[in-house]
Formats: sequence, structure tokens, C-alpha cells
Amino acid sequence: MGAAAAGQAKAAGWAAGRRGRIRWIIPLFLLPAVAYTLVFRVAPIGASFYLSLTDYTMLSRPNWVGLENYRRVLFEYDLFWQAFANTVQFALEVLPLNIALALGLALLVNRAIRGIAAFRAIYYLPSVMSVIAASMVWLWLYNTRVGLLNSVLAAVGLPAVNWLGNPGTALHSLVLMRVWKGAGVNMVIYLAGLQGIPVELYEAATIDGAGAFQRFRRITWPLLWPVTFYIIVMGLISTFQTFGEIYAMTQGGPLESTTTVGYLIYQAAFQYFEMGAASAISFVLFVVIFTLSVLQLKAYRSPAEA
Repeated sequence: MGAAAAGQAKAAGWAAGRRGRIRWIIPLFLLPAVAYTLVFRVAPIGASFYLSLTDYTMLSRPNWVGLENYRRVLFEYDLFWQAFANTVQFALEVLPLNIALALGLALLVNRAIRGIAAFRAIYYLPSVMSVIAASMVWLWLYNTRVGLLNSVLAAVGLPAVNWLGNPGTALHSLVLMRVWKGAGVNMVIYLAGLQGIPVELYEAATIDGAGAFQRFRRITWPLLWPVTFYIIVMGLISTFQTFGEIYAMTQGGPLESTTTVGYLIYQAAFQYFEMGAASAISFVLFVVIFTLSVLQLKAYRSPAEA
């Protein structure tokens, strides 16, 4: 009995020591991720917020000005409201077109036919291209003299269009490029959602005499609504932060017709050296995106619940 008790006590002591070592090892594993988050995420946000409260211009020391930058941006910076309107228009055009195209492609490739994997890869390909590379391709397509789109128009006897040089068409042209580039990712997300819908539901609906449109309206669309909601939220955040294609293709022109809030931040910071104003615009944009995301989450309601 004495030996057994001693063995149990030894085992308990060993277990307690092991738990103590694990307790120290866990923080060590977490330390790199925590350090990365603090140094590269939290610290820049804090520094940007501090700069938004100063008149820092990269050429002099920052001086505290309180909320002056926010007041200037909201009440004196006319270009901010134009950029904000452009951003909203860009988002409202991109999101519906992107959802419609992605869902259509997902329905097309959700078939067990020969070579379907190749079609999925082709449709997904634009999504893996860098924004700059895709912008170069579309700059050629939109070229007024030798571009493919104007060549097609000329072939059918229509006049050439100055796609990116006309304030009336420049933003719509960027929308088209963005829809083309972003549809592949959302197609894959929709495809995963489609393959999660039980086949028995379609079989039962077919037996009851439901046609293809009724099956889509009563089964596919309601069950895909959480996927669509996710795409809307993420798409809204992404479109409100648009920068790369505008920098590469239009530089915010012509006549500021393609200047979005994201590009305005770049202009304020690196062209006008108003780091304080640029930081203030960034936080205004953050508040707008955060507010819209919260409102979307509160308004979330599945069509099946309606």
C-alpha cells in the first residue's frame, strides 16, 4: 500500500509539473502572433489616430490640433464629398453586377460534366492576377486607338469611345474591370454554397411539379442567402477601400470623376503631404465602413424567415 501511494503521489507530482510546463509553453507559442499584431496592426492604427490629431506634413514635427483635421475634412474639403459620392456609386454598381455574374457562373459550373474543372479554373483565373497586372490588360482593352473594345465597335460601324478619358464613362469602365476581376472568388464561394444544398430538396420539388425558376426562387436563393450576405458585407468593405486600379488606370481623373476615398487618402498623404488630413480621412472611412457593416448585420434576415 505504501509503495502504491508513493507511486500515485509521484504520478500526481509529474502531472502537476507537466501542467505547469504547458502553462508556460502556451504563451510562448502565442507570443509571435501577439507581437506581430501589436507591432504591425495595433501600433500603426494608434500612430495614425495620433497623426489625425496633428498637423504633421512629413517636413516638420507634428503639432497637436485636436479635431481640426476632422472639421476640415468634413466641412471644408470639397473633394472629400465628391470622392465619397464616387465611392458609393462605385460600390452600388460593382456589388449587384458582381453577385449576379458570380452566381450565374456558379450555377453554370455546378454540373458534373467533362472538363468542368478547367472551366472553373478559367473563370477563377482573373482573381489570382495582381491588381496592377489586370489594370494593364484593361488599359489596353480601353485604349482609344488600338484597344479591343473600340476595334469591336468600329467593326459594327459604331464610333470609338474614350472609355477612361471621359468623365461620363471612366467610373463605369473601372466598375466593369472590377466586376471581371472579382467574380471568380465569389463564384467559388457560391459554388461551395450550391454544393451544400441537399439534392433531395430539388428532387422533391421536381416531383411536385416545380420548374427550374421555381426551384431557384424557393430553394436555391433562400438557402444561398447567408452566402450572399457574406459577399455583400465583404464586397462593401472591399469596394470602399478601392485604390489599386484607380492609381494604375486613371489617377483619379478625368476631372476627379474616379477619385474615391481610398485614392484621396493617397493624394492627401503622398502628393500634398498632409498626413494629418489623410489620417483623419482614413478614420472617417473606418467609421463609415464600420457603421454600414453593423447596420447590415442588424438588418440581416434570411428570405426563408421573411
